[in-house]
Amino acid sequence: MNRTGQKSTYLISNKTLTISGSKSESNRLLLLQAIYSNIDIKNLSNSDDTKYLKKALAHFEKWKKNGSNAEKVLLIDIHHAGTAMRFLTAFFACQPGLQVKLTGSSRMQERPIKLLVDALNALGAAITYEKNEGFPPLNIKGKTMTKNEVQLNADVSSQYITALMLIGSGLKTGLNIQLIGQCTSMPYIKMTEALMAQLGIETNFDAQQIAIKPLLNQALNQKFVVESDWSSASYWYSLVALADVGFQLTLQYFKPNSLQGDQALVEIYKHFGVETVFNPDESITLKKKSNDQNKQFVANLIHCPDIAQTVAVTCFGLGLACHLTGLHTLKIKETDRLEALKTELTKFGANIAVNHHSLTLAASHQINENITVKSYQDHRMAMAFAPLALKTTLIIEDAEVVNKSYPDFWDDMRLVGLEFL
Repeated sequence: MNRTGQKSTYLISNKTLTISGSKSESNRLLLLQAIYSNIDIKNLSNSDDTKYLKKALAHFEKWKKNGSNAEKVLLIDIHHAGTAMRFLTAFFACQPGLQVKLTGSSRMQERPIKLLVDALNALGAAITYEKNEGFPPLNIKGKTMTKNEVQLNADVSSQYITALMLIGSGLKTGLNIQLIGQCTSMPYIKMTEALMAQLGIETNFDAQQIAIKPLLNQALNQKFVVESDWSSASYWYSLVALADVGFQLTLQYFKPNSLQGDQALVEIYKHFGVETVFNPDESITLKKKSNDQNKQFVANLIHCPDIAQTVAVTCFGLGLACHLTGLHTLKIKETDRLEALKTELTKFGANIAVNHHSLTLAASHQINENITVKSYQDHRMAMAFAPLALKTTLIIEDAEVVNKSYPDFWDDMRLVGLEFL
């Protein structure tokens, strides 16, 4: 289904929106809950990614309860859920007696997972490839891990590291992870470390090594309330930045001491005239204070690459040049996000260049009308371009792809006065 956004400068100010829990926090906590069952989680993400992960873990629990009557081989399809693919690969690999075929969408079968599989097999796992070497689907035979030390390239995906960290404390001798190269998306690793610490799991992160001790006494009745998703908040930062001075919007359940790396939005969007006010009730109010932006915006987004599309579109909508680096992980997401951004922004009249790790956008004061934005089965492509409807009429193809992370997105857009029909 496509959505058409009519060019509009009419927005309803002072609205309050509630964004569901962080997908990143939710998925980590669901994995920890599967290992340590006495964990209570509130405000889980309502994203498709989290729903698929929850469904897969429920399928596993049913298998475990059925004993000798259980299915011989579980078929788990996680569709587009990349986090679920990485986390479940590690989790299933250390469940003795379990046999799983873990698969996903056609795009998921193009996303590499070899580094994680190699690391798990080095620890004693038994994982093979159903089709192409290095890519899902995977055939996993759950085993007791026999080793507790592994090396892993740290510059590809923090989710590989997190997957190993999450299972580490459940191994009898714990786990030592030796990292090679510069860590990508460090805040996501720190998020994993912080959530594990709240459960009493001892981790030591020293430069290039993460040591995780086994949790001998299982966590007791821990309760977690998941903070709302900062990545989803990025589209509202973009909307406020593109709105007239004086426009403001409140988003509920955000904390000043967030575990999420995308809280970098607070500082980044100051450059685009957006002020963030942290309110006593754990909400934030975004206020458009100024149109006096700098002529060029330069940033290294290595610790928050998921907001790169939003930032690039914001800069284009404001007529600003930008140079964004630290983007190498965007090549292996739902689509090659750098090439997708180049293609779609060029349709609007942008002068943009990309390579494997950066994006450079020239200042532009002309925005083409009636452009159709291809979403590439990528939720962030659809949502990043939506605020541009304040500047031009556009069509978002396959608009329901937003369900992957933010099912209420189009309804929330309507609440602030931006109609996508």
